[in-house]
Amino acid sequence: MTSPPYNVGKEYETKTSIENYLREQEEIIKELVRVLDSKGSICWQVGNFISDGEVFPLDVFYYNIFKNHGLKLRNRIIWQFGHGLHSSKRFSGRYETILWFTKTDTYTFNLDSVRVPSKYPSKKYFKGPKKGQYSSNPKGKNPSDIWEVVLNDWEQEIWDIPNVKANHAEKTAHPCQYPIELVERCVLALTKENDWVLDPFAGVGSTVLASLKNNRNAVGIEKVKKYKDIGIQRVKDLKKGILQFRPLEKPIYDHTLSKLSQIPVLP
Repeated sequence: MTSPPYNVGKEYETKTSIENYLREQEEIIKELVRVLDSKGSICWQVGNFISDGEVFPLDVFYYNIFKNHGLKLRNRIIWQFGHGLHSSKRFSGRYETILWFTKTDTYTFNLDSVRVPSKYPSKKYFKGPKKGQYSSNPKGKNPSDIWEVVLNDWEQEIWDIPNVKANHAEKTAHPCQYPIELVERCVLALTKENDWVLDPFAGVGSTVLASLKNNRNAVGIEKVKKYKDIGIQRVKDLKKGILQFRPLEKPIYDHTLSKLSQIPVLP
């Protein structure tokens, strides 16, 4: 589970052509596929590369790389968030994607770990041999491939999870930090306890933290020392029980309750 650089010129990358960028990333992907367990998954979280005002959807470019290395795409998940840079010449971007690939057709998928409450748990069959019996699974229903995470509902493939901005409980010095909550959904569904999770672009350790928090083993690789140091401190804080993070079950903030959302009365 990782979020690679987007080739946008952050301090941890050198901006280059989209062709060179993808060639460099393929070298890394080749090694990740090599070490991936036969029942394992790769979750590749990316946004868009912008050049001269043109948008290059990175997930579209990455698909062929993974496919050429024999992996199979199981879901293209949309991560939706409410804040980001505002655009004046196009619609402001408010989503990124997670590509979930597997190495084989025999892969770990913990359905019971990600079931959602049935919409109509009291609904019964009205005809046929099961007439009168409840039609839904008592453990909850199988999430569809469209996720909209509001409260603890993983029903749709649009994941509505706040991104890590200035007032987020997990905010650190990293400019492109993703929330622990985002990783947890992948960790719970695609690994078992004591499995190993690798993040080759670890940043400040969100993947490592989500893994340790849910009784998985984790390896994080990060080349920027200050981010590595922050990540190590966050792991220590997790072990002490003092790490700040946004719980999975916490509702999305309702901005309409804020005074700032009211239309001002002009004199």
